[in-house]
Amino acid sequence: MKTRETIQNLIPYSAGVKVPGAIKLSSNENPLGTSPKATQAMKQYLDQSFIYPDGAYSELRTRLSQHLGTQNDNLIIGNGSDEIITLLGLTYLTPNDEVILAKETFSEYLFATKIMGATPIQVPLKEGYHDLEAMEASITSSTKMIFICNPNNPTGTYWPEKDILKFLDKVPSEVLVVLDEAYNEYVRAEDYPHSVNLLNKYNNLIILRTFSKIYGLAALRVGYGISNKDIIQDIWKAKQPFNVGTLGQVAAKAALDDRDFVIQSFQSNKTGLAQLEEGLTSLGLFYYPTQANFICVNVNQDSKKIFDRMLKAGVTIRSLISFGMPEWIRITIGTEKQNLAVLKALKESLI
Repeated sequence: MKTRETIQNLIPYSAGVKVPGAIKLSSNENPLGTSPKATQAMKQYLDQSFIYPDGAYSELRTRLSQHLGTQNDNLIIGNGSDEIITLLGLTYLTPNDEVILAKETFSEYLFATKIMGATPIQVPLKEGYHDLEAMEASITSSTKMIFICNPNNPTGTYWPEKDILKFLDKVPSEVLVVLDEAYNEYVRAEDYPHSVNLLNKYNNLIILRTFSKIYGLAALRVGYGISNKDIIQDIWKAKQPFNVGTLGQVAAKAALDDRDFVIQSFQSNKTGLAQLEEGLTSLGLFYYPTQANFICVNVNQDSKKIFDRMLKAGVTIRSLISFGMPEWIRITIGTEKQNLAVLKALKESLI
């Protein structure tokens, strides 16, 4: 059986490694677990598993719109924000189109581009940051879409609102800008974009967010996109009718009300980052300043070997070879105990 030509050269997604018994700091999950209110909400719906989920996510969209200050029809819910990235490709991309993205960023942008036969224009990061000037200079009459991960995965770096505005002002109105803010709830910077407010000015903007990170719902796969009504209606046509299950919907809705858990997770991440920064500095390692729940570290040697050594010590991190950064690793910020373990394993692995 012969596949479509666009499938033949695709590389399957490489997920963070999970090993029984090991401390897993490879996938940017919340080390505090799941929102307790979300867990309780799911229990109440376990006996309704025989009923199809609400394909319009009515209650979740209403709660989200209240949380964000938008309208229901400004929102689309996906099986993780990953699915919305793919839906954007299905909705808008053709083999005649070009898509601009960073070279060292989340791989699903490249996947959505290639699976539709569009041409990716990959712009290298500049000292760990999206090179917005080079991305703007790469726009041609064939450009259909631009992806910006802010903060960026895997570097954790971000661009403040003034720079994002400057960039958006230069992008033609027919080019869709996808602003992926999967880690926005962890951001500490005061000049981080208030991106939802930008939707009133830019009709070619969509913002992606997720419940997988600070809300601790990674296994349930609930993400969402925020944009103008026309773009949302376009994407709606391409989605599967029951793409997000009932448990995911009720858990996400309850998680939005669990403010205490979000604050606790934010503070834990802030404290854990300071702990890791101190430890990495003492080891003489360079790392990018991060606004996310992970830190990107230059180990100055083959990161796969570092990964293998740390795995033997009972800790999994992410080698960034698949991101085109062969001497870098990404460490999820864990609890105090987990951070101590990862720093110990890293120190012993630096041969």
